[in-house]
Amino acid sequence: MTILGFSISDLFLYFILYSFMGWLMETCYCSIMEHRLVARGFLYGPICPIYGGGVVLMLLFFTPLKRNLVLFYIVAVVVMTSWEYLVGLVLEITTHVKYWDYSQYRFNLKGRVCLWVALVWGVLSYIVIFFIHPPIQSLIAELPMWLEFMLCGAFLALLAVDATFTIRHLALMSKLVVGVTRLGQELQLQVALGKAELGDKLEDGAASLRQRYSDQIAQLEQYSRRFRHVYGTLKVSHKYSVSHEDILAAAELAKEELLRRKDALKSLYASKR
Repeated sequence: MTILGFSISDLFLYFILYSFMGWLMETCYCSIMEHRLVARGFLYGPICPIYGGGVVLMLLFFTPLKRNLVLFYIVAVVVMTSWEYLVGLVLEITTHVKYWDYSQYRFNLKGRVCLWVALVWGVLSYIVIFFIHPPIQSLIAELPMWLEFMLCGAFLALLAVDATFTIRHLALMSKLVVGVTRLGQELQLQVALGKAELGDKLEDGAASLRQRYSDQIAQLEQYSRRFRHVYGTLKVSHKYSVSHEDILAAAELAKEELLRRKDALKSLYASKR
């Protein structure tokens, strides 16, 4: 069975190989920039599927454009940038976490893509299609059919196991993110409602919420430690983020309001006497 002239087994091996090469490139770059070993990768294994999927898209849609370099570059920029945006969006929706963020760069779109990275995608597409892929294609074409099928089966099994453990890990982390957000909002509501109550009641009512909030924050940090080590810019999606500083500030304002009301009541009582 073929897709646009490529066999499925060949495309899968290309996906695995280029996912590994993408992981190697990102690991080297991030390790140099951070002056420490940073083994990148969304999955546990040494692969970055966004690169493997990206190169498969290049092979399927860019190869016919090799004779028109201008059109090739434009299409590469648009398709690869759309691919990066889609992957980032899906990850944020499913895990409530941003794994990369270009918000600090000009001409970005919701931090998922930006202009200079889009232009780099076009250059990388040219390098891959014209220089890197031809020898790799020749190498895989020389593999015996039985060996190619065995490699596909082995890599598929490893990928399935890796993806299962990663999805389970992310599901737990996603659940914790939502739980922490809910507790944070509940704590803020408790503080807001406490403005009309006595100070002791405010402290007693919010104490258990603060403890639960702290426990869930610690558990979330435990689950996300690996991803924070791998992705230096990883952060909770804005929709699910609750600032601990905001909670403390709200509590402080509530206490000030309670003290002010107490003093006003004492003054009123003293004047009546």
